[in-house]
Amino acid sequence: MIERIDLKVGFRCNNHCSFCVQGDKRKTLPAKELDELRASLEDGRRSGADGVVFTGGEPTLHSGLLELVRYAKSLGYASIQIQSNGRAFCYEKFVRALIDAGVDEFGPSLHGPSPKVHDGLTCAPGSFLQTVTGIRVLKSLGQRVITNTVITAENFRLLPEIAQLLVSLGVDQYQFAFIHLTGHAGQNKEWITPRKSEIEPWVKRGLDVGLRAGRRAMTEAIPYCFMSGYEECVAERIIPTTKIFDAAQVVEDYTRARRSEGKAKGPRCRECVYDAVCEGPWREYAELFGWDEFVPVRELPPAGDR
Repeated sequence: MIERIDLKVGFRCNNHCSFCVQGDKRKTLPAKELDELRASLEDGRRSGADGVVFTGGEPTLHSGLLELVRYAKSLGYASIQIQSNGRAFCYEKFVRALIDAGVDEFGPSLHGPSPKVHDGLTCAPGSFLQTVTGIRVLKSLGQRVITNTVITAENFRLLPEIAQLLVSLGVDQYQFAFIHLTGHAGQNKEWITPRKSEIEPWVKRGLDVGLRAGRRAMTEAIPYCFMSGYEECVAERIIPTTKIFDAAQVVEDYTRARRSEGKAKGPRCRECVYDAVCEGPWREYAELFGWDEFVPVRELPPAGDR
C-alpha cells in the first residue's frame, strides 16, 4: 500500500548546490503543467496515498503551487508537506497563504551553521539568512518543521553546530542525509564526499544535541554498522512507502526501488545481524570507496539500549 506521494512540480531552483542530485535538469525541463500535476495527485489518491510532498527543484517557484495545495486538500490528502530550500519561507505572507491552502508540514534544508558554510555549498549568497529567517517565521506561526542537512566533506565536522542551531530555532525534527553521488554530487564526488567511517563520531555528536533536547533526530543513507547505539535514528526504518512522480517517469514504490537499485550490499553484509533491515549505502559510494569500512555487527544491542 502506498502511503505517500512525492510530486516533483518542476526543476527550477534559486540555489545551485554542489551536491544537487538533480544536476542540470533545471536547464532542460520546464515546470510541469497544472493539468499533469492534478492528474498525478488524483493518481496518488487512487493508489491509497493520504500524504503528499511537493518537491522539485524548488517547488515554491512554481506559479501554481497554492492551487495545487488546495486541490490536494480537496482530494482528501491528510498530510501536505512542502520540501524546499526554505528561502521563500522568510516571507510571512506567502507562508500564511500556504497554511491557509492546506500545508501542515514544512521541510526546509540547512547545510551549515553559518552563511560561509551554507552559502558556500548552495552557491547562493544570502540563502542562509533567508532559510534561517524562514524557519523562524514557520515556528512563529506554530508550524511543524522537519529539516534536512546533506552531509558533505565541507560540513560533517560542523554537524553538532548545525544541530545546536536547529534546536535553538525550535525545529521539530532534523535529519542528516549522506550525500548521494548523482547529478552535481556525482560530478563533484572527488572533493565533496567524506568517508562514512570519518563522519561517524560527528554524526553521533550531532544527533546527541537533538536527543538531549527532546527532538527527533534522524539519519539517512548511513548503514547500521556506523550507527551503533543510535539504531533508532536510522530513518529508513520509518520512511513511508512512497510513489514518486518524477520528470518523465513514475516510480511506483520508491522503497523497493531504493533497496534494489539505489542502494547496495557488500560481500560481508550477510554476516551482519542487521542485514534484513539495513539497506546499505548508496551504490555510488561503494563504487568510489569499496567495502573495507563496512564491518558486520555480530550482536544486537541489549534491550532498552538506545
